[in-house]
Order: sequence, then structure tokens, then C-alpha cells
Amino acid sequence: MALEIRQQLKLSQQLVMTPQLQQAIKLLQLSRMELVDLVQQELEENPILEEGQEQLDEKEAREESPEPTEEAPQDAPEAMQEVQGEKEGLNDIDWQTYLEGYNLGGSTADAYEEDEDRPSYENLLTKKGTLTDHLMWQLNLSKVDNRTRSVAAEIVGNLDENGYLKASVEELAETTGTDPETVEAALGVVQEFDPPGLACRDLQECLLKQVEYLEMGGTLVEKILRDHISDLENRRYPAIAKALGVSVDEVFGAAKVISNLDPRPGRQYNQEDVQYITPDIFVYKISDEYVVVLNDDGLPNLKINNFYRNALTNESSVDQKAGEYIQDKMRSAVWLIKSIHQRQRTIYKVTQSIVKFQRQFFDKGIEYLKPLVLRDVAEDIEMHESTISRVTTNKYVQTPQGLYELKFFFNSGISTGGGDSVASESVKSRIKDIVANENAKKPYSDQKIVELLKKDNINIARRTVTKYREMLGIGSSTERKRMF
Repeated sequence: MALEIRQQLKLSQQLVMTPQLQQAIKLLQLSRMELVDLVQQELEENPILEEGQEQLDEKEAREESPEPTEEAPQDAPEAMQEVQGEKEGLNDIDWQTYLEGYNLGGSTADAYEEDEDRPSYENLLTKKGTLTDHLMWQLNLSKVDNRTRSVAAEIVGNLDENGYLKASVEELAETTGTDPETVEAALGVVQEFDPPGLACRDLQECLLKQVEYLEMGGTLVEKILRDHISDLENRRYPAIAKALGVSVDEVFGAAKVISNLDPRPGRQYNQEDVQYITPDIFVYKISDEYVVVLNDDGLPNLKINNFYRNALTNESSVDQKAGEYIQDKMRSAVWLIKSIHQRQRTIYKVTQSIVKFQRQFFDKGIEYLKPLVLRDVAEDIEMHESTISRVTTNKYVQTPQGLYELKFFFNSGISTGGGDSVASESVKSRIKDIVANENAKKPYSDQKIVELLKKDNINIARRTVTKYREMLGIGSSTERKRMF
């Protein structure tokens, strides 16, 4: 059979992810902080973009902003379409006419009227002291020789965030080029520092050092920690009392003292700063209706730089290469602003749909949360499930019931005795309430929790209760048991 080359005409369809579409999809899944960082980066890299306080006129504001007013919440845009790759080329746009007839504006942002109104940086910038700083300060005030000081500094550098020593004496001796006796001496110096219990190798040593600091050596507390710590962890108080020849009440008293010791003495210097969540959207209840309002506070107000706008409208003043550069950056700037607007509108539309499905939750609380899946919202607003998933990731909504991630409203359903279904988050909340109201001396077992849930027509297996309890960070009945 002879081989030959032929030309064949073929028509086919394929999905092409344009850079603009990729950017739009990326913006959908970014959190609020990540979006602000990305916009700041674009402001640095794209000279066409700049921050401004230009306000859209009334007509343009209605066209661009999905935010409804309290008097007319129904003014939100009706037809919302997903970002599509086709028809978004922007190559054939008449930029001169576009810029003359349209004032590019982005999200609104509060600005200070005068520099005097801005807060002082001295009142904002702070540096929290670390455990290493606290220990090195004490070491520099200690009367020790230079060799011991050097080894002690090495020990401080090998403490974890809880204050425990993670290197052995032999490793420290090899690192510092000294003998183990010198390391032990330096370790004794560090263990005398505040707070008590630092630089220990394990929990037992940490607690014993604190008992020594409290001058309780030789007491029942020290004996329990030294010889019966495993029984103490498993709350086998009668066994401890029998082994030490004391009453159970005395063991209870010693255990109560031990419970007041700090098992992680270094954590008070390593607490991470609280990261406050800024909601992307608000849900307000006005009369009997819920109004969805986007939170544009803090988002940069993007617009086109006037210098480049004038240069583009006056083509005779720039050469060909400069014009091509401005055209390219202009396309990037316009698409970024359009993508941000589309992102905000999509979040708005998804939240509106969630409010419609979860109306009882907003009225009465988490016990009335309904089972909901991404497909329900996707069909309601005529978008793809993947788009809903991206929009609800790391986006938060402030509601009359509190602050929640949009993902919170999507959960599976559990059958009830009446044939209905209840959301898994509602079941978790019920388990949490049961544990909170139990007798600490006789906590409920997982099987007992199953029986209590059946009284509320919630039929789930014991292993499901165990799974939900672990997800909530609740210990077993043995771990929750308190004798005093």
C-alpha cells in the first residue's frame, strides 16, 4: 500500500481557555485579602491602572453595581451570565469612542479627606515579643560565664512553640563543641527562667519543674506525677489511691492542683495574632425581607490613567510601538475591572439564592438549616456547579445569625423519623448542645447521644456520632469525665 500526503478539510469544536477567561476564573476563587493583593500587584505592574475616587453617575451606577438600596432591593440586575471565553476578544474595540463615552470605575472605597485625618503609623505598627526574646533577655541578665551563655543560647534556639526542648543533650554537645556536663549545666540555667517548666524534654519533667517551683517537693502531687502519671492521664484515681495508700478524696485534691499547672508554658509567648475576617457581603433583615448588600469597603477603586487615556485618543502623538504597548495594557486593565465587577455580581447572585433556600435558618437559627448542594444554587441562577464552588470558597457573609463562610450553607442531609431530612450542621449543633449540658461526672457515651437524638427524630449510627464529635473537637466520654 503506497503512502501519500492528502489535504482534508475538517470542522470541529474545542474549548479554548483564553488568558482573559483564566484570569476571570482565578478572580472568582480568590479570597478578599488575595484579591486586594492581586489588585495592588496589577497597580504596580500596569501603568494604565490607578486608584481614584471617581464616582459613576446615576445611570452608570445602576448598570455597573449590583448593590440594591434599602428602599428598592429589587433593582438588582436580572440576567446574570457566566464569564465566557468567546466574544471577549477586545481586539476590535474602538478605544477612542469607548474612553470618550465611558468612565471606567471600580469598587467604591472610603478615603480620608485630608492627611491629618489619617491614623498615625506609630499607633498601628507593633511587634509582639517572642519566647526567644523573653528568654534571651533573661539570659543576658544572668551571671554565667561566656561558655555557658553560648550553650544556653543554643538551647533557647532549640525550643519549640510550647517551650519544650527538641534536641538531645548529646546533639547540643556536638553542635556547641562542648561536653554533656556543660550542656546539662546550661540547661539547668535555662530551666530556672520564667515561666517555670521551660526547656523540658517531656510533659512529666515540665510538670515536675513547676511543682518544684511551687515548693511542693515530697507532696502527694509530686508522687503522683513521678510514679503514676499514666494512671492520672486515664483518670484511674482508685488505683492511684490504693498504690499510695491514701484516700480517693486526697487523690482528687492532688489531681485538681495538677490540673492548674501549665502543660505548655511557652504558648503564652507564641500566640498568633488574631486575623479578623472581613465579610464579602452583608445580609440585612428589613421588615420581613432580607436585603443582600455587597461590601466594597477596602477594595481599590480602579480607573484608567488620564495621561494614557489622552495618549490613546490622540494617536498622532505616539509612535506605533508605544501605541501597541498602551493597547495591550489597556486590554489588560479593562478586563481586570470587568472581571472584578463580574466577581462581585456573581457573589451577590449566589448569596441571594442561598438566602432564598435557607430562609428558615436566617429567621430561626442553625437548627433550621436545610440540606443544600451546589447543584441547587447552580440551577437556580443558571450557572455551572464549578462556578458556584469557586465563588463560595473563602467568601464570608455577615448575617443576623452571625458570620459564616458561604460553604457553610452547603451540607448533606440526614433522614428523620418523620420522613424529612435535616442538615448535618444542625446535627452537629445538637450534639454540641447535648455535650454542653451533660453531667461532667457522668458524661454521655456515643450510644447514649444516639438515643437522645432519636428522641428528636434524628436517626444516625453511633459511628456517625463519633465522627461528628471528633470533627467538633469533643473528646470521648472518658476524656470529658471530671471528678471535681
